Amino acid sequence: MKLSSLLIGSENPKILSDFYSEVLKTKPSFSQDNYVGIDTKGTYIVFGPHDKVHGRNPSPERIIIFFESNDVNADFERVKLIDGVTVIQKPYSPGGDDKMLMATLADPDGNYFQIASPMPEN
Repeated sequence: MKLSSLLIGSENPKILSDFYSEVLKTKPSFSQDNYVGIDTKGTYIVFGPHDKVHGRNPSPERIIIFFESNDVNADFERVKLIDGVTVIQKPYSPGGDDKMLMATLADPDGNYFQIASPMPEN
């Protein structure tokens, strides 16, 4: 199987799609009814309404979106300036591995996402 998409419910999917378009420096790939999707090189992040989703995410740690970056520090500095972002953790080396950097932020709905160095190949 292959992960084809991730749907993120929101009271205001337009705000999230605009936000992640800026994070990823791209434009939405499609818009249909109240759903907007961004192609992230073969996997779509889709934003849409859900009748049981209201306000900020009360459990943002449950699912964290990872975005790989070849320059975590530079992307962190750029992304932290986007309207609606909250910095949760500045870039750090998990486990003390200097080859791996990671930063945790939250989107306007409070969902966590991370900017991380590419995972090492096995």
